[in-house]
This record gives sequence, C-alpha cells and structure tokens, in this order.
Amino acid sequence: MIKLDDRLSAIAALVRTDRRICDVGTDHGLLPCYLAQCGAKRVIASDVNENPLAAARANVEKYGCSGSVELVLSDGLKSVPPCDDIIIAGMGGELIADIIGGCGFVTADTRFILQPMTKAEHLRRYLYREGFEIMQENGAYSGGKAYTVMLVRYTGVKCGIDDRFAYFGRCTDERYIRKVNAQLEKLARSDPKLLEIIGHQTEV
Repeated sequence: MIKLDDRLSAIAALVRTDRRICDVGTDHGLLPCYLAQCGAKRVIASDVNENPLAAARANVEKYGCSGSVELVLSDGLKSVPPCDDIIIAGMGGELIADIIGGCGFVTADTRFILQPMTKAEHLRRYLYREGFEIMQENGAYSGGKAYTVMLVRYTGVKCGIDDRFAYFGRCTDERYIRKVNAQLEKLARSDPKLLEIIGHQTEV
C-alpha cells in the first residue's frame, strides 16, 4: 500500500472512492494510485505537461493500477471528461480558481477537493462569489508547513465573505491558524486594518 504524507492523506480522506475522480496536476500520480488501491474504479490523472504524466505512468505501472487510473494530457479540466470528485492541489489559489472557472460539468453533486499553496483568501472569495460553498476544511502538516484542505460544492448561492473568513475559512487547525496570523502580521504593515482579524477563524 502506498504511504502518503499528511497533506496528501488529508486530501484522500475527502474523496468518494465510489465516484468518478480526477486529480488535476497529478505530478507523480501517487494520489490516484493510492485511491485505486483504496477501491476507486475510475481515476483520471491529468496534467498540462508530458513529463509529469510520464512519471505518473511509471507509478501506475509500478503499483499495478493501469486498470483503474487513466492518464490525460489536459490544461486544467479542458480535456477531462465529466467527473464527480475533482482534486486540485499543490497550486496557488488564483490558478485553482481559474481551473474551476473552466470546468464545464459542475452539478449539485460535484465535489471539489482543493489544497491551495498560496492565496487561499483569493480562492475563498472566488468560491463564494461564484456560488460555491466550503463544506469542510481540514488542516494538514507536511514538510514543516501547515496547509488547509477544502471540500467544496456548488450551490448557486452567490455572496461575499468578510476578511476574517477569507483568510481563515473553516479551518480550526492551530498550526494553520498560526501560519495565517503570521501572514496577516506582515500584510498589516501596509494595511493596518488586517490587524483586526488576527486571531482565529469564524463561520461565514
């Protein structure tokens, strides 16, 4: 069985293995292979570049997952067939937002599992402005860094969110909160009003 780090494990924990799954920007393809080992029957591992797909192909063969994992060359979701659970992880929040915006098969049952490396506040604002809802956020800690992993669905209800929710979301992990507080302290040097939201997350 493939052993994932804490970040990838937190992502995998939110995926429904009985649905059609896509891992966008799959890189080495370990997550799709792990999901296949967990019983997923159809996992698409997509990437915009051939080199990561070659690495993913090697792992698919290594772990005997060729019957469950399909490799797709795609810019975001443009060449990906309809899927139910879509993983977009290890990218900046702005790029994740752009990829979601280019998805042409969103339904009420579609789930996005998102793990932004930067600009999580931009991603949260985008999601709510475009009618998505963050159902859940879980903290993860890997390589000495704290992350948040979001489970998102489309509701069609568009709204704005305040600065506190934009920066902290629903994540209650203390390490992630400390990371965001440190980020806010730096930003507050040029925007003092951000000092008012340093603390912890709140509900939208």
